[in-house]
Amino acid sequence: MITRQPDSKAVRELVEAILALENVDECRRFLMDICTPKEIADLADRWTIARMLDEGKMSYRKIHAQTGISITTIGRVARFLQQENYQGYRFLLDRMKQK
Repeated sequence: MITRQPDSKAVRELVEAILALENVDECRRFLMDICTPKEIADLADRWTIARMLDEGKMSYRKIHAQTGISITTIGRVARFLQQENYQGYRFLLDRMKQK
């Protein structure tokens, strides 16, 4: 049985596969194969929200008005940005600022 736990073998293997990708085109092709169009759109929405929240210029309601993304999703991304659990958003946002 495949588990959905973040430290499962299946998740580790997925992460290793992602790390083996060498460029944007390979990553895009992999995402198109492994995700549905809706899943890709959801991931893109969350990344958009994370960048907008990180800028700190807009309220949840303004982000919702501009993007159409639900307040619930915006709040969920905001919680992950503020929590100390995985810090995946924070790590990547900071790295992207350095480019």
